[in-house]
Parts: sequence; structure tokens; C-alpha cells
Amino acid sequence: MFDLAIVFGTLILALILFATGRVRYDIVALIALLIVTITGIVDPMDAFLGFGHPAVITVAAVLILSKGLQNSGLVDILARWVSRVGDGEVRQIFSLTGIVAVLSGFMNNIGALALMMPVAIRTARKSGRSPSYLLMPIAFGSLLGGMTTLIGTPPNIIIASYRAQNGGSPFLIFDFAYVGIGVAICGILFISFLGWRLVPSRQSPASKEELFAVRDYLTEVKVPEKSKLAGKMILDISTATEAEMVVVGLIRNTRKIVAPSIYETILENDILIIRADSKDLQTLLDATRLELVGKVDLSEEMIGSDTIGITEAIVKPDSPILDKTAYSANLRWIHGINLLAVAREGGRLRDRLNQIRFQPGDILLLQGKKDALQTALPKIGCLPLAERGLRIGGQKTLLLAMGIFGTALGISALGIMPVQITFSAAVVLMILASIVSLREAYESVEWPIIILLGAMIPVGQALETSGGAALIAGSIVTGASIFPPETTLVLLLVITMFLSDLVNNAASAVLMAPIAIGIANGLGASIDPFLMAVAIGASCAFLTPIGHQSNTLVMVPGGYLFTDYWRMGAVLEIIIVIVSVPLLLTFWPMY
Repeated sequence: MFDLAIVFGTLILALILFATGRVRYDIVALIALLIVTITGIVDPMDAFLGFGHPAVITVAAVLILSKGLQNSGLVDILARWVSRVGDGEVRQIFSLTGIVAVLSGFMNNIGALALMMPVAIRTARKSGRSPSYLLMPIAFGSLLGGMTTLIGTPPNIIIASYRAQNGGSPFLIFDFAYVGIGVAICGILFISFLGWRLVPSRQSPASKEELFAVRDYLTEVKVPEKSKLAGKMILDISTATEAEMVVVGLIRNTRKIVAPSIYETILENDILIIRADSKDLQTLLDATRLELVGKVDLSEEMIGSDTIGITEAIVKPDSPILDKTAYSANLRWIHGINLLAVAREGGRLRDRLNQIRFQPGDILLLQGKKDALQTALPKIGCLPLAERGLRIGGQKTLLLAMGIFGTALGISALGIMPVQITFSAAVVLMILASIVSLREAYESVEWPIIILLGAMIPVGQALETSGGAALIAGSIVTGASIFPPETTLVLLLVITMFLSDLVNNAASAVLMAPIAIGIANGLGASIDPFLMAVAIGASCAFLTPIGHQSNTLVMVPGGYLFTDYWRMGAVLEIIIVIVSVPLLLTFWPMY
């Protein structure tokens, strides 16, 4: 009884912390693991075995393979295809949501969304509409697509491992498709023809014009003869004045230097292209006696070139630069990129740049060498949005990447080799073929997800071994005993859906899978439909922006409010229940 109390207390604490978001989910998982280990419920020698679990290895491999598919040039092909679908809302939403769903079936949900977010934003701006009518549909599409295959989302991988632990063989790659494809098709059709109309229109400055009017903040200043700055480095300007400014370009005679190094020597008669507001500009001129030339004509392309790029990027919820400024995050010193502007909640921030502390969903306008931007964005935890002369991801050999991935997929689908082995082999081949660099491989793994899975798997096992899962399952079976057994399946699905709206979907699967098995045993039924119900429910985080990172990422670019999600999400979840239960009972019968 003591063990049971500890386990339930730990889970309640974890759920509260998951839902409030005050502590990041991977730290919450470690706290839960330490509690059940220190109290003796989990053997200390077994506490970290979860990190070697096949589900954890598979998730890590899928994340790396997702990077390989991104590097292959797939996004360029998809972007060209979407650009030809026309200006109709339904046509655009259907094509974008459908593509994201297909991609999500074979790669990380966030990776699929990251591929198509720039395309969706460019499509919206080209059509003269707000991105809000496209971004929530593609976020929901990434969740729907994840339901269709074993590797589409971590919950499916977890569910497959629970089946193997309870006397059966693991679910194969396409076992989830029997139910998932039907649910995804119905969901996409609903979103494309009706659902998007339920989302309030959120207009933002980005809907009719570029979010950042760079020309309003760029000025040319000339270094006069005998200036005190002549012979000094660009770095020294900051010590000569308290003005906040960024040198984004330099004109020397007929030579143009874009994004010059801070160690570049300033010469007499140089013209500096600086980014500064009117107050800081005046402070700079007063302190340095530089001569004002005038506003920059952007037709000269002084802030971008063949090697220098300008890009808009969104700050991810788990970014390492959260609550930091551009200075404390060392954007210029370590990463070699300039911060030109910041937007939040659909509008540009007018505060001094070095005083702005980054928050999840902030949109940053960044300038730098294209290779530096490519390297820096993953390191600072940002995803590219509407590109300005920047091409994220090089042109790799698409056929080779697809061949390696397709071969691994086929071997796993036929059951010749376990998925964690085939996908690990595919990762090695992509690295050897230079489709993914070793650095990219390590950086593409979302370590918070790996920590979450590795820590929560032993906690889920503690729920089972302590008798907690059986107790909860028995209560559900007893409470629904006056109804047909199918009612219990519906109840399990709905409970998992609700839980996934509040906590990470992988955590939902880990907690609900033992309960699903307990319910099946209590009814004397097969565990398959109940495990599949948990897999479907864990991917249904449609009511809130906190249930899944896909929802969080589109919140600010789309201008959504917290309450906007349930308007379309609630109807979508009802449709999923109506569609999925008959499919579950048809393809995975209870008896």
C-alpha cells in the first residue's frame, strides 16, 4: 500500500508540473524517476535502463533520419508543388495539411511542420491573407499524420514496445495505418472544408506586408577625414557611444561588404550601413561625429548578397536562448549573426534590442553569412520562417536519401529486422554518404524528448508493478460494467485524449498503456484495440497550444489565442472518436 501511495503521489505531482509548464517536461520526468528510485520502488540498478529501451533508440534514429530528409532537398520540391495549387483557401489548406500529414507519417512531427511552415507563410503572404488560416491546420495535420505509422510519433513506438512486453510481437511499421489512415483522411477533409472556418481570423502586420520593415531602421553614415574612428575596428564603435546599433554593411569606394566582421578596420570615407532607431542614431552621430548620408536604398541589397542572408526565425519552446538577450546569448560573438528586429504576438517590438529577453514563439529577424545562419539556427533553438535570400538545407542527393530511408522502412515493414536496428543502420549510411554530418546528427536529436522517454519508461513500469495500473483499470471496468465492453474502449480513448491536451504525448502513452493492458485483462479481451486506442488518443492534442510542440510553434506566427484551439480541435476530436472506434473494432477485434 505504501508503494502504491508513492507511485500515485509521484504521478499526480508529475501531471501537475507537466500541465503548468513551470518545470520543463524532461526535468519533471527525471524528478518522477528519482522519487520512485529513492523510495525503493524501482531498483537503482534498473533506474536508467529506460535510456537503452528500443523505443528511445528508435525515436533518436527517426529524428536523425528526419534531418537527412530535410537535407535532401525535399522541401524545395514540395514548395514548388504547393506554389502551383492556386489561391483558393480550401485548395491551399488541403494540399499543405495533406503534405504535412504524409511527411509526419515517416518523420518527426516537428520536423515535418518545420519543413512546411515557411511554405505556408509565403503562400499566405502571396495570397494577401493572414498566416492564421493555414498554420493551425498544418499543425493539426502533423499530429494526424503521426498516427499512421509506427515511426510517425513517439507514442506509437512506446505502444509497440508494450505489446512486445506483454507476450506479443511488436507492432510493425504499418500496423497503425489500419486505423490511422482512416482517421487522418477524415481529419484532413474536415479541416480543409470546414474546420479552418471555425478558427477566428487573426490579422497581423505580416498578413498584408512584411512583418519587419527593415528600411525604416537602416541608415548610411560616412566616416569623415581625420575621424577618430578611422583606423579603429567596428567593434570600437560600441565603446565610443552608448547607442544601440548594428553595422550591417560597409561601402568602401566601389566595394560593398555585407555583414562585415566586428574586427574590420574602419577607413576614412567609408560609408557604414547601420541598423538603429532615430534616438540611437542621433546619439551615435553626436558621440562620433559621423556624417549622416541618408536612408538606405534597399535596391542596393546592402543587407543581403550571394553569401549573406536575412531570415525570419521562430524561437522554439525549448530553445537555449530563452530569457536571454542578444548580448547574453552571444549571437554575434559566438554564432556570427546580427539581430535586426524582434516580433512578438503579431507585432514588432520597439524596445532596445539588447534589452529584449527572448520568449517562446518570438520571431527574430537575423542577418549573417548563410552558412553561419544554417549552423546557428539549430544551436540557438530556432526554426526558419519566411526566408529572405536564405536557403536552409543544402542540395543533397535526394534519390540516395530516399533509397536509404525506403530500404530501412521496407525491411522493418516486412519484420525482417527490428525497427531500432534498421533505422540505426540507416542513420550510419546517411552519415557515411554525407547526407547528414556527424554534427547535424547529434544536433538533430531532441534530447529533452530522449530524457523524457528514458526517465518515464521506468516510472510507467512502476505504475504497473505496484498494482496501480490494475487498480485504475479495475475501477474503469467496474464503473463501465453496466455498458457494453466497447464503451470502456471509448472511455479509455477519451481519457487519453484529455490527458494529451495537458501533458506531453509520450508521457500520456507511458502512463496510459499499463492501464489499457489492465482494462483488457479485466475484460478478458485482447490488448490490441486498447493499446491502439491509447496510441490514437495520445496524438490528439487539439484543444490547447501546450499539448504538443506543433501547436505551440504556430501560436505566435498565427496570432492565435489560447482559446482558439478548442474551436476547431473539439469538433475534430469528436470526429476522431466517431471514426476510430469502428475501425479499431474492425481491424483489432476485442475477442
